[in-house]
Amino acid sequence: MFVSNKFKLDRILFFVIAVIGLGLVAMQPWSTSSAAEEAVVIPAPALDETPGEQTTEVAILAGGCFWGVQGVFQHVVGVTRAVSGYAGGEAETAHYKLVGRGTTGHAESVQITFDPTKISYGKILQIYFSVAHNPTQLNYQGPDMGTQYRSTIFATGEQQARVAEAYIEQLNQAHVFADPIVTTIELNQSFYPAEDYHQDFLTLNPGYPYIVINDLPKIENLKRIFPEAYRADPVLVLAEGASN
Repeated sequence: MFVSNKFKLDRILFFVIAVIGLGLVAMQPWSTSSAAEEAVVIPAPALDETPGEQTTEVAILAGGCFWGVQGVFQHVVGVTRAVSGYAGGEAETAHYKLVGRGTTGHAESVQITFDPTKISYGKILQIYFSVAHNPTQLNYQGPDMGTQYRSTIFATGEQQARVAEAYIEQLNQAHVFADPIVTTIELNQSFYPAEDYHQDFLTLNPGYPYIVINDLPKIENLKRIFPEAYRADPVLVLAEGASN
């Protein structure tokens, strides 16, 4: 039976580490933040969308495992929905076991619905680049390897693409990251929601080893770096009766 890289690492690597580390736990305090990617404080985009009268907009972002990216944006003020899923490939291959093979063109992604009168698309990107993932890692994020974990902005229109392209150039010129940003921009790709068991995974499984090590620190970084954008109560998908 096929098992994804992520679940292999969860069920094998982390439990092996846990067993080996039993003695270490007694020797020193456990710190989740030391195990995750460090957040980077970055400037806001110089170019952003022009505010209009619309109150709903959609952004689709990929940055490694969708559990953490979804979890971050579910805690962002102005976000009304954040759904884990797949983008970049065809409808018939938008299934977890197929996407995990890294041959479908899909990336694990999150469809973020937000109110642009409360938070701008540029602010969404600032949080994405700063705390949601590491945009300098090519075709991997932390322990997750493959093109399905690539850093990609799935722009839903030309305006989003222009803002994203300008922001990447701005951040690279400012050298806010030690390495160049490798985030790609893919325009007008369809999004397919993931299976129910992936939705709200961070909130429903706060003690899961992968979440503890890789994703809970992202929530703390969001709270610390963007306190004005942080909401304590996440916007959950399954509570709405999402269909997958």
